Amino acid sequence: MFYRRKIILGLLELLNNNVGKIRLQKLLFLYAQRKEKPEYEFIPYKFGCYSYSAKADLRTMVKKGLLSEDEKYYYNKETGSYFDQLKVKDQKLLKQTVSDYNKMTTNALIKHTYLNFPFYAINSTIAEDVLSEKYFHRIEEARPNDITTTLFTIGYEGISLENYLLKLVKNNIKLLVDVRRNARSMKFGFSKTLLQKYCNSLGISYKHIPEVGIVSKKRRNLNSQEDYDELFAEYRNTTLKETKDAQLKILQLLNEYNRIALTCFEAEPCQCHRTHLANSLYESPEFSYPLIHL
Repeated sequence: MFYRRKIILGLLELLNNNVGKIRLQKLLFLYAQRKEKPEYEFIPYKFGCYSYSAKADLRTMVKKGLLSEDEKYYYNKETGSYFDQLKVKDQKLLKQTVSDYNKMTTNALIKHTYLNFPFYAINSTIAEDVLSEKYFHRIEEARPNDITTTLFTIGYEGISLENYLLKLVKNNIKLLVDVRRNARSMKFGFSKTLLQKYCNSLGISYKHIPEVGIVSKKRRNLNSQEDYDELFAEYRNTTLKETKDAQLKILQLLNEYNRIALTCFEAEPCQCHRTHLANSLYESPEFSYPLIHL
């Protein structure tokens, strides 16, 4: 079993093996704030801090019979102890989290996270009901507000879905342009349908433009930077010259949305075709904006 799932099961043990779904997200979030490298990361969602990855793990554990659920609660069906399988440091952090916060009502817990982590409440549908006008102002101040027209590029290699989405939100990106030829991924959340769903849930539009991508077979056997350089030289001499209409469409989208990001897999811009696509756009007479690689 993945260690991160044991964290959830261990937390449930400390909560007498049942917990409200919103409450669980809040307690996991507060536990994560105590760790340098937490098992789960969070995004600002409709009830505040939320982890899609934790939700996916919970769904999997329900399917496997480790947990049961109803509309509002999760229940631990396991008779053994996963808490005892956790690292001692994580046991202490979970115990401290439960000791500090479990006596709060769920509404008080929500209010606490909104007051102390206002960025994570920027998409909340209940913030105005939970907070006074004085404290609701903190959330408005935490909202990213840069509207300068900018072209970004971003890869998702080596980071979680939540980390990736946070970069989009914090940079106030309004449209994600997927420039993969094949928008499928073995990594959770990054196949086309799910990525579009998760972007839309945060108010970010999504568009797939596959014609500016590179076919998968050409990406095999890339073992050195020289291999990448050779591939991208071919890309510049073929695909970029053959897709002027698609590139013009991206420029039009930039003018329409003001802040857009080109996305593909690789973490390093120098090892991804998105950089060469972005440079082609940058060199266009119609382009006069910043270009930023996230």
